[in-house]
Amino acid sequence: MRKTSKINRNDRLNAEFQKEIYEIISRRLKNPLVTEMFSIVRVDASRDLSHAKVFVSVYSTDPVKKQQTFNAISGDAKKIRFELAKVIRARTVPELHFFLDDSMEYGDKMEKLFKSISEGEKRD
Repeated sequence: MRKTSKINRNDRLNAEFQKEIYEIISRRLKNPLVTEMFSIVRVDASRDLSHAKVFVSVYSTDPVKKQQTFNAISGDAKKIRFELAKVIRARTVPELHFFLDDSMEYGDKMEKLFKSISEGEKRD
């Protein structure tokens, strides 16, 4: 039973981190280099809360702007952690490590591919 409560606690913290990190980046930091729309897809914090992987999806048709926005977000990791410490009620706030998540683009690409295959079969 104890293991389950730790898992649930970690899941709750990850969800809280996800929500707060998005709020911090979009509303408090106001980095002018964050020009594209983005989403915090998932946060995976270690059990001891020393580190957290933050998966970011950036929505842009321009690969340069997409990378620039991601670099701006990941470059602000220390500022984001500092702001996170102000709002999260936890003894420790994890060190944040940002990763670009392309799963949305991949899913969209696959959906278009399946649609074109389906339309090709209907014509035959």
